[in-house]
Amino acid sequence: MADETTQGAAGAQQAGNGAQPVLSVLTQYIKDLSFENPGAPGSLRGRDKAPAIGINVNVNANALSEQEFDVVLTLNAKAEDGSTVLFNVELVYGGVFRVANFPKEHMLPLLFIECPRILFPFARQILSDCTRNGGFPPLLIDPIDFATMFQQRMAEEQARAKVQTN
Repeated sequence: MADETTQGAAGAQQAGNGAQPVLSVLTQYIKDLSFENPGAPGSLRGRDKAPAIGINVNVNANALSEQEFDVVLTLNAKAEDGSTVLFNVELVYGGVFRVANFPKEHMLPLLFIECPRILFPFARQILSDCTRNGGFPPLLIDPIDFATMFQQRMAEEQARAKVQTN
C-alpha cells in the first residue's frame, strides 16, 4: 500500500530536537478473518424485524522497533434473532506505522487513537463485504470514537492500579 502521512494537532508542533513529527502507514494487513453462518440457508430467509447485533472493538499496539509499531484493531460482530445466531464475524486488522519525532507523552494517544482511526475505514469495508458475501445485508458499523475508548481504557487501568496498590 502507498505510504500515508498524518499530522494532527500534535504533529503541528515541532519535536524537541527540531525535526518534524511523522506518522506514516508502512503496511496494512488482515491477520484473521472469520465468518460463520451456522443456520444457512435457513438464516437467510426474510425477517419481520431486524436482528440484534452486538459489536465489540479492541485496539492493541506493540513496538516492532524504536520508530515502528504494529497496531491491531479487532472487530467482532454477532447477529442474533432471539437465541438463534444468524452470523458471527471476527476481523483482526493490523497496520505497521512509523512514528518519529513525537514527544513521548503523545505516543499512547497516537497509537490508540490516530492509528486505529486510520485503519477503521478499511476494516469496516472488509466486514461489510464479508457479511454481504455471506448472504446478509452489508454490516455498516458507525464511526468509532477512539478517543473516548482510549480515555475509558486509561481510566480502567488507573482504577486497576489503585486497587492493586491498596
